[in-house]
Amino acid sequence: MRKRLLRFAVPLVLIGLVGAACGNNDDNAGATGTTGSTGTTCNQDLTVGVAYDVGGIGDKSFNDAANAGVQKAIADGLVCEDNVNTNEANATGSDRTQNVQALADAGFDIVVGVGFAFSPDINTIAPDFPDTDFMIVDGYATCGTACGLDNDDLPNVADFTFKEQEGSFLVGAAAAIKCQCDTIGFLGGQTGPLIQKFEAGYTAGAKTVNPDMNVLVEYIGDDVGAFNDPVKGEALSTKMYDDGAEIVYHASGASGAGLFNAAVKANKLAIGVDSDQYLTASPEQQPLILTSMLKRVDTAVYNAIQQVGDGSFVAGPQVFGLAEKGLDYSKSNTAEMTQDIIDQLEAFRQQIISGDIVVPEDPTKV
Repeated sequence: MRKRLLRFAVPLVLIGLVGAACGNNDDNAGATGTTGSTGTTCNQDLTVGVAYDVGGIGDKSFNDAANAGVQKAIADGLVCEDNVNTNEANATGSDRTQNVQALADAGFDIVVGVGFAFSPDINTIAPDFPDTDFMIVDGYATCGTACGLDNDDLPNVADFTFKEQEGSFLVGAAAAIKCQCDTIGFLGGQTGPLIQKFEAGYTAGAKTVNPDMNVLVEYIGDDVGAFNDPVKGEALSTKMYDDGAEIVYHASGASGAGLFNAAVKANKLAIGVDSDQYLTASPEQQPLILTSMLKRVDTAVYNAIQQVGDGSFVAGPQVFGLAEKGLDYSKSNTAEMTQDIIDQLEAFRQQIISGDIVVPEDPTKV
């Protein structure tokens, strides 16, 4: 059985996380086998269970970013492909509890919950499975009773969170620089503090460039189904375009596909989220995707798998911002993301890292 070396919460620098993603870790011990079509040597002693949230693999956003981290871990031999099991939540997320419970019951070394909504379940389940490590993307399970949850002492749970407002600031600034306009839009998925961080950063970035900027805001719903409703996403995006928005940024998971459809019909620009959505867009959508706010869920998942594999799992909250390279923006659309825009965004990046700009998390504070 693997030995856990760390069982306390300490800050983790994502620079190390990204560096780890560049190659295999030689400290992985135990039996080895081969995985994938390349025959890469892999760690047979490690087992990984992943519970994806609403939208599942194929959402071209949050879940796909997590899956990219899993696939890289397999490709790099951190875990053998046959030792990875995944499941996906249904359209409403009503089976989320049983999905996580099933993975824990199966005895996986690490169970990854992709999304904040897994936090209450893992807070409840984790104490019953001390030999399983749990990692939650955007999690708050370790907040415990302070967040209205049951358990405070969770030495086998890590919450990976991001300063989404910082990355969103950069794409908000990009929108204002590009459009030279007075109205842009924001499409959110589920209402609540997490997506409000995207909204706050986007608005702050745009208003830093143009203090008179009007940011139209629409949210799809108040439950996790809001992240899997591209029809409503398209309707709300169309409304914002019709009301004068020149560019719309979304933080709405699979619902963002509706934004891109609306952008084509309006012939106006859009901004993606989590993954570089230019790369997965249709040929008619690509020219209209200005950029995407990149949230490095892939490297976070990869890092958690690596930690458990080499016995260095770190429990507790771990927060990543621009300084830790946990966020970025895409430059794939070279026709629209010109060097003058990039130069201004890089200047803003350094001001945020240095603390000269403190990006708000709350839209009411912008």
